[in-house]
Amino acid sequence: MASDGARRQFWKRSNSKVPGSIRHVYGAQHPPFDPLSHGTLPQAAPSPPARPRRVSTFQEFESDTSDAWDAGEDDDGLLAMAAAQLHTDVVLETAHRVLRDHRQRQGQRPPAGPEPPATPPPAGDPRLVKSVSESHASCPAESAGAPAPLQRSQSLPQADSAPGPAAEAPSSVVLSEREASRLDKFRQLLAGPNTDLEELRRLSWSGIPRPVRPVTWKLLSGYLPANADRRAATLQRKQEEYFALVEQYYGSRHEEAHQDTYRQIRIDIPRMGPEALVLQPRVTEIFERILFIWAIRHPASGYVQGINDLVTPFFVVFICEHVEEEAVDTADLSRVPEEALRNVEADTYWCMSRLLDGIQDNYTFAQPGIQTKVKMLQELVSRIDEPLHQHLDQHEVRYLQFTFRWMNNLLMRELPLACTVRLWDTYQAEPDGFSHFHLYVCAAFLLRWRTEILAERDFQELLLFLQNLPTARWGDRDMSLLLANAYRLQFAFADAPNHYKR
Repeated sequence: MASDGARRQFWKRSNSKVPGSIRHVYGAQHPPFDPLSHGTLPQAAPSPPARPRRVSTFQEFESDTSDAWDAGEDDDGLLAMAAAQLHTDVVLETAHRVLRDHRQRQGQRPPAGPEPPATPPPAGDPRLVKSVSESHASCPAESAGAPAPLQRSQSLPQADSAPGPAAEAPSSVVLSEREASRLDKFRQLLAGPNTDLEELRRLSWSGIPRPVRPVTWKLLSGYLPANADRRAATLQRKQEEYFALVEQYYGSRHEEAHQDTYRQIRIDIPRMGPEALVLQPRVTEIFERILFIWAIRHPASGYVQGINDLVTPFFVVFICEHVEEEAVDTADLSRVPEEALRNVEADTYWCMSRLLDGIQDNYTFAQPGIQTKVKMLQELVSRIDEPLHQHLDQHEVRYLQFTFRWMNNLLMRELPLACTVRLWDTYQAEPDGFSHFHLYVCAAFLLRWRTEILAERDFQELLLFLQNLPTARWGDRDMSLLLANAYRLQFAFADAPNHYKR
């Protein structure tokens, strides 16, 4: 049994972000840890250690710390995998194209073998084509004069207001010809009397331009109807319904039955990212209301740590319509009109609720959904990369210790916020993206760090690396490569559930 001093020392190393005596259930840290700035990544051709290093084990780790997961074994059968309709005629060609393009940028030679056809992929499945950098396009700027009374219909872009390639974009942002063309396609599709949701999903898979992202997310989540004439009335009705719930339930937050839930929400919100946004008083109040009302209306799960993180992407995307700053996550919202914030709050609540409807078993008692997904991920990785799987097993690193957070927070604590928004573009477009496709994204994400993982020979160092992956500098290109690899895995395994069985 290690001394109390050793226990405190390792706790301090692995939980340096936790204030006071309150501990993260899942060891979360935001923003993502960047080993480049801490000097923890191995340098090229490192000199061998002077003497062999004793390998620590999981049993020793349990003895040295007080927060090890009681993983348990879930003996239930695996969830049936409902595969989406995959386009086999283009998947291999487009996947090779993305990966070959990535290797060429890194100065590497493409793998030997026959080259895939050079013809462009057929229309209808752009999912493996590298996305453009729409995330750098600007929000529509408000007029310089006093703002006119806000109408909910302002969320809906008009086809005749589509900018040219660079003419109407702010001076700091210049759209390429391809980006402007894609934005124009979105605008024309959204401005029709009845939006073709299948076509909208096809366009959205490789990224959604920022000016049309708010209305696109609302449509893809099922919050807004496809019929354009019904949208304004729907938004108004849902706003009134949400604030009726606030008036009915929010006053009970200090009652004995709900005070523990409200207290935990207030503790968790300051831990969220980005701090510059969530610590603004108006934003804190909005998040408290959203989370408390959701918890009251969903007693089967109530409030669980991890749900709080799912508010931020929706809020940041929807507030984009009402701020001029390009970096919405750090914008000062004190100048945003109260009516606009009410609109954003209601929209955020309903879209987050629809997301959680599909993954609520992640947050019910004992969180069986997460345990099942972690077990499926373990089986998947053991089939894809047995040496990597054996390396983790040899050093007694259990998947639940690091992938629990990946499932609980949908990788939000592992990626910068802009990358999370880009990832959610695809999740919104993919059938069962948050519940099904996320599994393959997690598998591709783990394989991305294969070299670094195999280089580690110590349990504690392995776990610290897996809980603090160096993604702080990730951008659109990294996400495109990750999603392409995830789609290839889904193509190979989604229709073959026997791959999960030994």
